[in-house]
Amino acid sequence: MNDQLRLTVLGTGYLGITHVACMASLGFDVLGVDIDARKVDQLNAGQLPIYEPGLRELLRSGLDSGRLAFTTSYPQAAAFGDVHFICAGTPPQSGCDHADLSQVNGCVATLAPLLNRPCLVVGKSTVPVGTARRLAVELAAACQGAELAWNPEFLREGSAVADALTPDRIVAGVMSPSAEGVLRTVYARQIADGTPFFATDLETAELAKVAANAYLATKVSFINAMAEVCEAAGGNVYSLSQILGADERIGPAFLRPGLGFGGGCLPKDIRAFIARATELEVGQALGFLREVDSINLRRRTRAADLASELVGGDLADVPACVLGAAFKPGSDDVRDSPALDVAQILHGMGAQVTVYDPAALANARRAYPELSYATTLAEAAQDAQVVLVLTEWAEFAELRPGELAPLVARRNIVDGRSVLDSELWRAAGWNYRALRVTLTPPVSSPVR
Repeated sequence: MNDQLRLTVLGTGYLGITHVACMASLGFDVLGVDIDARKVDQLNAGQLPIYEPGLRELLRSGLDSGRLAFTTSYPQAAAFGDVHFICAGTPPQSGCDHADLSQVNGCVATLAPLLNRPCLVVGKSTVPVGTARRLAVELAAACQGAELAWNPEFLREGSAVADALTPDRIVAGVMSPSAEGVLRTVYARQIADGTPFFATDLETAELAKVAANAYLATKVSFINAMAEVCEAAGGNVYSLSQILGADERIGPAFLRPGLGFGGGCLPKDIRAFIARATELEVGQALGFLREVDSINLRRRTRAADLASELVGGDLADVPACVLGAAFKPGSDDVRDSPALDVAQILHGMGAQVTVYDPAALANARRAYPELSYATTLAEAAQDAQVVLVLTEWAEFAELRPGELAPLVARRNIVDGRSVLDSELWRAAGWNYRALRVTLTPPVSSPVR
């Protein structure tokens, strides 16, 4: 069946590259499409423009097998594909929280007039609810045999390959049994392996992604709100999170207190969700998400305040080492990075900030050229009066006090991700602070 069904993927950003490489690995013939000729040449040469574990090997394997290629030609894509996946970005509009749909709209507007046979166009981009219905009308007017479906992605940066090949669910917003059948064919391997397949309407499919992101963001901000309460009351938020996570109705995932969420999805998606709900005159239903966003941003300011407190309340001309630039480990994505936001706040307070990250330095330099960067952890920490761990890379989580002590000028450390052993660092003479309060050892197991 895979030899008969050919796929195109429109857009070669993070989502598009992951999808195109994973589909080729499943035996489909796939054509990636982008208007950026330089990027297309780079991908056809097997060069990956993003950092994602395991993706480069998958890309090169697809190219070597002959099942995968990239082009700038929409006419070629229209003639090639039986299923066309839209994987374009939806960043925030300039000056507001609404999603910018120009890339998605452009894909459909360019492709639709070129279609001259029955096919399925499948949106994977995160869009405001109602977008798919509008695009379905536009597509049907351009080509009678073309149909639209919506199939949101749930990839996590740092584990995107595994998430694409072994997803925890597949959501298919469809308007006909035939469209559902095509998507069941595309995902036959995953369905056979037990992945739940949810066939629903277009609107529910659109909401599935933003609702999931809103819930996860809420869970992160909830435990960070509890951290604020614990700090005021003298409680232990780390133990509290373990106690809450032991409740099967709550679960432990996303309950680790710390610097909060960032990246190219959660922040923009919850803001766009609020904006769309307001357009639909149900903004009050999502009013709580405004506080979720506010709690998340407060954590960044608090991390900078902790650094200031450790050096006596004045960061002017103080050398500060920031460990982390990517918004999460396993990625080079610095969009809405909490780590770089804190670095910027420190810089604004007069600190001499030096940033190190094992994967995201190039992107960080482009986004924040006013900061200083180091190519090694030791270089970043040299003569620092305060060190901040702001991205939970294993390289940072596995640090030992004795490794840093000979490098720094003062033994001050802010653990923004709760990844270090506080007692170990304090015992070694470090002034340890974190975005949580640990007054007693963490709960390891219930007493029976």
